[in-house]
Amino acid sequence: MGGQAPVVQRIRLRYAKRGPLRFTSHRDFARAFERALRRAAVPIAYSQGFTPHPKISYASAAPTGVGSEAEYLEIGLQAPVDPAELRTALDAALSPGLDILDAVVAVEGAGSLADRIDASRWRLELPSIDPAVVAAAVKSFLETGEVLVERMTKQGRRSFDCRAAVTYFAVSDQLAEVSDLPSGADGARCAIIDLVVRQVTPAVRPDDVLSGLRVVAGLEPPVPPRVTRLAQGALTVQGEIVDPLDADREPLPPRMETDVIGGR
Repeated sequence: MGGQAPVVQRIRLRYAKRGPLRFTSHRDFARAFERALRRAAVPIAYSQGFTPHPKISYASAAPTGVGSEAEYLEIGLQAPVDPAELRTALDAALSPGLDILDAVVAVEGAGSLADRIDASRWRLELPSIDPAVVAAAVKSFLETGEVLVERMTKQGRRSFDCRAAVTYFAVSDQLAEVSDLPSGADGARCAIIDLVVRQVTPAVRPDDVLSGLRVVAGLEPPVPPRVTRLAQGALTVQGEIVDPLDADREPLPPRMETDVIGGR
């Protein structure tokens, strides 16, 4: 078997999982994305060996059932392309709800996507529960030095502290979209949790923090919350999260000959 063409360009993408497509598993998304690459005629590079795989690298995928506005991946290409054209073509080739939001050329030597991600911001919508009750539970959580929760992992059931990873935790009250409330929710008002969690080992997820609220305050939402990742990236001292693609946004070199996505 002859060698595969080398990678000449790397593109980093931000994508979203919205609406019912938030129930798409990471494996299902990976399959859908590979089909989209073929439909859009993207000159994807492949690994060496008897079973070549497309050069795709994912960064910290959100759990199944969780929506996201900030999922990231990187692809290696056999020929240079215009990132804006690539974004448009891939977005058109994916189902609505799996949306490509941004694309940039990776800057060589500027580090991997994983190197630029150490925190995530989450929005948790808890319908059918008094926001004042949630706020009191959050206050108890923040005033507790250690909050131990349990979760089943690949190594078996583990107990770990979910408090240390939380850097911001606040509650507001607002109207929710009635048509998109979870089954069993009554009324349209929601307690909205704004949560920032550092990336630690083992990873602390929003459901772990909700378990922590149950531990410290007995909070039991009557229906499952709707969870959305709003951002992930590097956490600044001001508490802001920097988009990991920002470091790749630099003046482009003189225009080179590129492939036209979707055709020649």
